[in-house]
Amino acid sequence: MHLRDLKRNGESDERIFGAAAWYDNPLFAPTERAALSLTEALTRVSDRRGDVWQEAARHYDEAALAALVGDWPA
Repeated sequence: MHLRDLKRNGESDERIFGAAAWYDNPLFAPTERAALSLTEALTRVSDRRGDVWQEAARHYDEAALAALVGDWPA
């Protein structure tokens, strides 16, 4: 999302500017951390941190995981 969209949807400055350090930021819920970790793994394949797919699957069902990664074909 763009900054204006985030603000319009009620995101705080702390969360917006803290997103760069999401891994260490306590403002993000476990579900958000799982989504951010999965997204990061998909964009930074060479820098993978553990088994992010399994961690995300603990928080999201199969349909939600598909939505997170853009409904890639099986």
